Amino acid sequence: MSLAVAPLLPWAQDGSAEKACRGDQEPTAACRLIWNISHNTGFTRFYSTWLDGPLRTVFLIVLTFVIALVLKSIAHRMITRVTLRMAEGTMTERARERSRTVFEGSPALLNKRRAQRAQTLGSVLRSIASVLIMGTAAFSILGSLGLNLAPILASASVIGVAVGFGAQNIVKDLLAGLFMLLEDQYGVGDFIDVGTAKGTVEAVTLRVTRMRDVDGIVWYVPNGEIKKVGNESQNWGRAVLDIPVDIQEDVEKVKDILQNAADELAADERWKDLVLEAPSVWGVQALAGDALVIRVVLKTAPGRQGDIARELRERVKLAFDEAGVTVATPTP
Repeated sequence: MSLAVAPLLPWAQDGSAEKACRGDQEPTAACRLIWNISHNTGFTRFYSTWLDGPLRTVFLIVLTFVIALVLKSIAHRMITRVTLRMAEGTMTERARERSRTVFEGSPALLNKRRAQRAQTLGSVLRSIASVLIMGTAAFSILGSLGLNLAPILASASVIGVAVGFGAQNIVKDLLAGLFMLLEDQYGVGDFIDVGTAKGTVEAVTLRVTRMRDVDGIVWYVPNGEIKKVGNESQNWGRAVLDIPVDIQEDVEKVKDILQNAADELAADERWKDLVLEAPSVWGVQALAGDALVIRVVLKTAPGRQGDIARELRERVKLAFDEAGVTVATPTP
């Protein structure tokens, strides 16, 4: 193999790989390969001077970019799998049936809550993974191009501090929303009390929680402003009824009536799935003027305390009427 420029170069047809490939440096593998193929000092010197460095840089850039894409794909798949498993959780069949009952006989709302939680968590974690992986790859590529990264890093730090001060409330809301989702404090369909508002959760994002109260008013509460939250729809609830009767009534008789009414409710086909334990009459809760206040409690499915309490009040009223027990008005 020969080149047209070879006769013009006194060292065109002799020499070695060390001389042709920049004699003052250790020859690269690519340059040695060119020499072994061509055995032409001129062509090898031309490749070493003008092509070896740029091609090696391009190769490193492409390799770095491909590795970053592969790592990002793996990270995204792992995050998606983990968040889906976290959202679904591990539930027994009985717990699943109770969840369907709590969400008005349909798993649609429960599935919506799980899907929203998985999508939000997955989106955030995938974005973080993408920024970290591709950002690292970008800085590696810039370093391969010979750019000085110190000024860029310094400028990014200054910009980050400025953005942090200007958007600290947004960052606070996002962090609070992230931890809220990770800990599953509440979700779509839960009835919660955040102090400033109380109602059913309709949507949860990283920045804000949307809820609707009993009057139909929609509240938008920034997650960073929620200092504490009471969730009435998690795991189980308790219906607590304080029944006032005339102070002259027989306490044991009234307790038996209340126990029978609560037991009948718990055995009713319409309500038995919502009552998790046998009802209990705790006894006299207070003496209020001319009234005895007797407390009865039922452990219920989450979020159904109000339904159970209303039904039990109706049954107690009917039972009192049959037994001739007088309901009193407690004196403050």
